[in-house]
Amino acid sequence: MAPDLQGRFREPARNAVAAGLLASGLAPLRRIGGETIRRFGLQPAQSDPLAGTLGRSGSLEVRLARGPSEVWRAQRLRYRVFYQEMSAKPDAVSRMFRRDADRFDAACDHLLVIDHAARGRFGGVKPKIVGTYRLMRQGAAERLGGFYTQSEFDLAPLIARHPGRRFLELGRSCVLEPYRGKKTVELLWHGIWAYIRHHRIDAMFGCASFDGTDPQALALPLSFLHHHARSAGEWSATAHGKQRVEMDLLPAQMVDAKLALKQMPPLIKGYLRLGARFGTGAVIDRQFGTTDVLVILPVEAIDQRYVAYYGDEGQRYAA
Repeated sequence: MAPDLQGRFREPARNAVAAGLLASGLAPLRRIGGETIRRFGLQPAQSDPLAGTLGRSGSLEVRLARGPSEVWRAQRLRYRVFYQEMSAKPDAVSRMFRRDADRFDAACDHLLVIDHAARGRFGGVKPKIVGTYRLMRQGAAERLGGFYTQSEFDLAPLIARHPGRRFLELGRSCVLEPYRGKKTVELLWHGIWAYIRHHRIDAMFGCASFDGTDPQALALPLSFLHHHARSAGEWSATAHGKQRVEMDLLPAQMVDAKLALKQMPPLIKGYLRLGARFGTGAVIDRQFGTTDVLVILPVEAIDQRYVAYYGDEGQRYAA
């Protein structure tokens, strides 16, 4: 799930920045009560508990985007992080409009962290979006013909094995560089958890990324995930496509667990602590310069230490 602040729970390395996301643990949730959710969209009904503030910490607020203009601002933030700060290569349209956008955005909900004390160009207070996460529920994905992650991993068998489960894809997460701290990361997860509870999500998935496109240079951490944290049975899923690479590059007896964890991106280590497992095979994403792995996290598998620590209703960031 996970998650990254750079940009994908993904979606690969766009999550790299989110490395701190899970590194700090599963963010606290906000109390949302027991009301029944009836509808939700880019402009949620005022009676929808998710329509308002989901949490606050100082000048920072976490909530869902309230219309196309805020989604546009989130796309501008993603462009700044993925293409200007990191090594992703924009196409002509993205470069022209300076936005990271695709056909999935309109079908997703966009979680935002807003700094209400941010200053504008001329010194005045001007609230600014400083963090974002893209949330795609199963129904929306089905209307589009599939999840974004299915371009890299074969999720159809996994989903088919759980006909009564509600799946959520996490992706396109990123945080503005000055805000990449525990507070912002926890607020994002606070919002995600509220969303999960609200929509009664059963399982989350997405891609997490290693920097670089040479599997041999990542042989130790990839082999560790394959031998010690691979999803199996009803939760198994496999990479596909021409860019697929194997992860069992070293035999199990040659894997130094301590060294492998040291080489693991913080985001992936965070997922491991939460109880996530990983798909079979990785995918080389040359546009983003990353090697992507599939993270699978049933809500029921989340380590109870985190659930107990943050609380079932999560009061830490009550508005």
